[in-house]
Amino acid sequence: MRTARWLVPVLLVVAWLALGGFGGPYAGKLSDVATNDNSAFLPASAESTRALDEQRTFSTDQTLPAIVVAERGSGVAPQDNAFLTEAAARIQAIPGVARVASPQPSQDGQALELTVSVLVGGEPGEVVEQIRAELRQAPPGLTVLVAGPAAQIADLVTAFGGIDGLLLLVAGLVVALILVVVYRSPLLPVVVLLSAVFALGLASLVVYLLADHDVLTLNGQSQGILFILVFGAATDYALLLVSRFREQLSDTESRREAVELAWRATLPPIAASAGTVVLGVLCLLFSDLQSNRGLGPVAAIGIAAAFLASVTFLPAALALLGRAAFWPVRPRLGEPHPESSGIWGRIAKAVAAKPRAIWIGTTVLLLAGAAFVPQLRAGGVAQSELFLTPVDSVAGQQVLARHFPGGSGSPTTIIANAGQGEAVARAARVDGVAQVAAIPNVVDGRVQVVAILTDAADSEAALDTVGRIREAVHAVPGADAVVGGTTATQLDTQKTSERDRAVIIPIVLVVIFAVLALLLRALLAPLLLIATVVLSFAATMGVSALVFNHLLDFPGADPAVPLFGFVFLVALGIDYNIFLMTRVREEAVRTNTRQGTMRGLTLTGGVITSAGVVLAATFAALAVIPILFLAQIAFIVAFGVLLDTLIVRSLLVPALTLDVGRRIWWPSKVP
Repeated sequence: MRTARWLVPVLLVVAWLALGGFGGPYAGKLSDVATNDNSAFLPASAESTRALDEQRTFSTDQTLPAIVVAERGSGVAPQDNAFLTEAAARIQAIPGVARVASPQPSQDGQALELTVSVLVGGEPGEVVEQIRAELRQAPPGLTVLVAGPAAQIADLVTAFGGIDGLLLLVAGLVVALILVVVYRSPLLPVVVLLSAVFALGLASLVVYLLADHDVLTLNGQSQGILFILVFGAATDYALLLVSRFREQLSDTESRREAVELAWRATLPPIAASAGTVVLGVLCLLFSDLQSNRGLGPVAAIGIAAAFLASVTFLPAALALLGRAAFWPVRPRLGEPHPESSGIWGRIAKAVAAKPRAIWIGTTVLLLAGAAFVPQLRAGGVAQSELFLTPVDSVAGQQVLARHFPGGSGSPTTIIANAGQGEAVARAARVDGVAQVAAIPNVVDGRVQVVAILTDAADSEAALDTVGRIREAVHAVPGADAVVGGTTATQLDTQKTSERDRAVIIPIVLVVIFAVLALLLRALLAPLLLIATVVLSFAATMGVSALVFNHLLDFPGADPAVPLFGFVFLVALGIDYNIFLMTRVREEAVRTNTRQGTMRGLTLTGGVITSAGVVLAATFAALAVIPILFLAQIAFIVAFGVLLDTLIVRSLLVPALTLDVGRRIWWPSKVP
């Protein structure tokens, strides 16, 4: 019997070692199944998607433009034109290149433009890198860059290339440092990090297989968030279990019994926490954008893997290590619990002394931060502004804008009934359009009209122009016109993101309320908890607006930024309230709500604060990826988690609970 008791932990550890060894390499393979093309994320109902479908009838090849631009300030020389013409012939031979146009000079004679059509079905990023390689031996004094949508994809692939290396390294080092400080033990952080690494291996394996079989859509942003979520969640769950294990070691001589007691006590809040986050992120399945819809199951898989590793591998490892896990400061039988005295006991007494003043004061503080929410500019940004470090596609776009119409190389396409082609072409000549040309061939009674925009194809001005084009051509009787192209795709993506935000946020609130009501067996407590987290989110977004606008000088934000911030902050912020309030209810049943609140805050204060700091630090690690969206999500979640941990959970929630008293458990009856 004794052998059987130790056999289970040994088998669990061995099984996870095998699973980690098999699944771990897939974390580095996720980039192979990731997609970073906006047009692939839009719903079939989007106008730009319908236009793209019709464009395929005019050409069997689906392509993206890569625009080569060569600039010489003193004027283009004959050898420059010869170089670009010879390069065009070599580029045409690159696999994945559909066609190459002839070099076109600018009106000022200082630049040349060469449009390369890159097949979407292959690897546009790799093709662009080969194109750039063919252009490196340019004549002295000639600046040659590759811009356009295909080049932006190539630069995105490069930026996201640090996800499976630098991001994991930074996140791992941050977590290890915090754990060493919290536990003052060199061994325990290794065990916790192993749990996170094994969870990531399992999650990566499942996500890779599903993405490879087109069951879900993965992009670089989802990949980065997956890594951070797994590390943060696995560490949070580990902190809760380890803290209760250490508490039990002070009361129980048997390490096996201590693990069992700790596991049974922490399984409900950990399961509720994981379930809340899983259900919260799965609400993204209601998104019309495949990128958002894909993030839902990707994040859910990550949380589920973190949960499995935390409730199987970690307790098995702790059962085998026992008190040695905390070496050199091993907990001794009969010693006081480390949480029973110190700062959290004093905080609990201070909150209990003036609960109403504290919850009103913290609410006013959060409302002050929320007052700045209107300053958040989340209407969208140009694709060229997504990068936080210099990249060739942005530099090339700037050169193009100096010498050619901004939309050159990335035209807006209009598909209409052939009989109304001329009328549509005339209607499309709105402000912001440099030139319009109709492609004469008619396919299935439809004709294609091409409009070159004055402004850069990814700029806000170009989006406004496409809006005017749509309004004008839709008004042509009998034309049945649809407007597509890269600018139209960007416009539809922004509009779809705004729709998602309005639809998904209420669904998340309803789902989380239901989970809390079931967990706490109450209706009033969930309402108050959700209200505190929503207020915390609003304060976070207000502070973020100030930081983005005045400290970091960001150009704006994608409409999906508030949505992602809400989903993660509300789901993760509720986590800490779950950890606190489940312990408060457990203690209140034994005594009363007042004593239970004070004891719950005292006992969970240290572990929840540590968990919040770990999660904030891991999300902050996203900032090492030089993409605007990820940098903004990194700040929003990191700041918001700290606000939830240090203000909402430590002061506002316990003060409200004390002031409301036992009525907070209504309709349940708790002393």
